[in-house]
Amino acid sequence: MNFYDVFNGDADGICALIQLRLAEPRNTHLITGVKRDIALAGRVPTEESARVTILDISLDKNREAVDSLLSKGCSVFYVDHHFAGEELPDIPNFTALIDTQPTTCTSLLVDQYLKGQFHHWAIAATFGDNLNAVGEELATKAGLSVEQTEALKTLGVCINYNGYGSTVEDLHFHPADLYREFVKFADPLELIASNPVPWQRLRDGYEADMLLGLAAPILTESTSSLVVKLPDEAWARRVSGVLGNELANRNPDKACAIVTERADTDYQVSIRAPLINRNGADELARQFPTGGGRKAAAGINALPAERLEAFLESMARFWA
Repeated sequence: MNFYDVFNGDADGICALIQLRLAEPRNTHLITGVKRDIALAGRVPTEESARVTILDISLDKNREAVDSLLSKGCSVFYVDHHFAGEELPDIPNFTALIDTQPTTCTSLLVDQYLKGQFHHWAIAATFGDNLNAVGEELATKAGLSVEQTEALKTLGVCINYNGYGSTVEDLHFHPADLYREFVKFADPLELIASNPVPWQRLRDGYEADMLLGLAAPILTESTSSLVVKLPDEAWARRVSGVLGNELANRNPDKACAIVTERADTDYQVSIRAPLINRNGADELARQFPTGGGRKAAAGINALPAERLEAFLESMARFWA
């Protein structure tokens, strides 16, 4: 029988899979891509039955493909924290751990499933998903020092940073390759201490791109929102998501968005709900074609240029 691991190319998806495969080693086919490439279940061949694990992508966005896999006799194990649709499949070969609360993530759900076997990887993932308060609380309960907590935070943020881009060519590493490098370490603190070349390259790239991102011009700002504009360049596409998180952390009472120019005159948009009210980002994003995500963080893959003003107005009103 064939085995497939289908996972989001961000920190949450990668750290979730690392935990699972450390606990349950398995030779699998990896299916992943840039963070916004979430229609991944359709890439699993349906010619024969298989065991499919799907992590950190919306069931709602993949429902047709999942139903097809199930109809072919595949068994599907689905773990996620995004909007799943109105009703889950109710058949024996489908198992789901889905929780859309804004204070959880896929890696935490896997951590609970594995009873904390690789807890430090889950903590790193919380920081990658900008669940900083959650990550800090878990780190304190786990007895980690301030330095260890900061190290896991940096790792999670950098893994998340690597997932952003229009194509894998924008990234420092293909997410599948980054997973293969990092799953060698049962504890992410061991990875950080050994300082392998992939980790050095990823950390250096993040620091360089963030310097550019933090200098980007503000497109518009109100009492309830802040929107920054980035150019159509690879560094900008890489930094858009983590820059959105950083701006949200610096402006906890405001919703923040990063509008990145695209070569086709459309815009790519990253949205962060206010940290004081981590809800509504997905609802706002779904008002526009190609929009989606989760309550605290969402995005629009291709916002038409003629809809930019409508988006800015919606941002200003939504959390006012």
